[in-house]
Amino acid sequence: MSSRPTRRYGAITGASAAIFALALAGCGSDSLDTGGDKTSAPAGPTASVTKNASLADKVPADIKAKGTLNVATDASYPPNEYFGTDGKTIEGMDIEILNAVAGKLGLKMKYQNAGFDSIVLGVKSKKYDMAVSSLTINPERKQQVDFVSYFSAGTQWVTAKGNPKKLDPANACGKTISVQKGTVQITDLNKRSATCKAGGKPGLKLLIEDAQVKATTDLVSGRADGMAADLPVSVDAVTKNGGKLQLVGQNYDSAPYGFALPKGQTAFGNVLVEGLKAIKADGSYDAILKKWKTEGGSISNFAVNP
Repeated sequence: MSSRPTRRYGAITGASAAIFALALAGCGSDSLDTGGDKTSAPAGPTASVTKNASLADKVPADIKAKGTLNVATDASYPPNEYFGTDGKTIEGMDIEILNAVAGKLGLKMKYQNAGFDSIVLGVKSKKYDMAVSSLTINPERKQQVDFVSYFSAGTQWVTAKGNPKKLDPANACGKTISVQKGTVQITDLNKRSATCKAGGKPGLKLLIEDAQVKATTDLVSGRADGMAADLPVSVDAVTKNGGKLQLVGQNYDSAPYGFALPKGQTAFGNVLVEGLKAIKADGSYDAILKKWKTEGGSISNFAVNP
């Protein structure tokens, strides 16, 4: 989720794959055992992962003793994390990547739905063992928790089909923009608004919502002139809303997403990096991104606190 790096609206399908490619070219909680909004996952099997005994042996003893880790996620951010059609299972690209790494390490993950803006503090306080929630890695967050990079995404604006409000992300003074609370997009939008005011123009009006689906609804309903979110989420919103929305402007400020860990767990972070390299090497990582049509965010330089 960008500062958060951003989030949510429905699993990316065939049409959105093309949209995703074009965009890149232009440019309090319930405990749940698995993983997201009530939408169907894309067709195709989840990558099969086999435990790697040598990697499992490197898992720190305290982590290994737990066996199952308590993982925070904001399950309102399709296609990355959201509630499936049963309303209980959390699904999505992020969930499958972490599950694949966990499989290599002989661990299990128990996902707990949490408000996005509470996740970093929850990991910092060790309420959660870790988090995966489209968390963009940035200096502010790195002061509170450690990260392991696994994907890359930038910000993409969305507007109504045909752009009737003539929205231009480079000159959006006076426009009403919907955005999810706690995301990096808010910082970006506030800077743009300040620039407008400094130039004697009206600032941006932000509709800040506690869930991405609400930010999308603001745009679809006409309350907002535009929406800013992470690229996969914006593409998904366009795809899932029946021709009512379109991308506007170019994708920008690409930055890595990271698994969040409490400070001081460098050894476990390094093992997670090795797990990511292992699923990259055996094709599982690429298979997951292909399934979710998010190949444009693939990385290979996995690292602790990049």
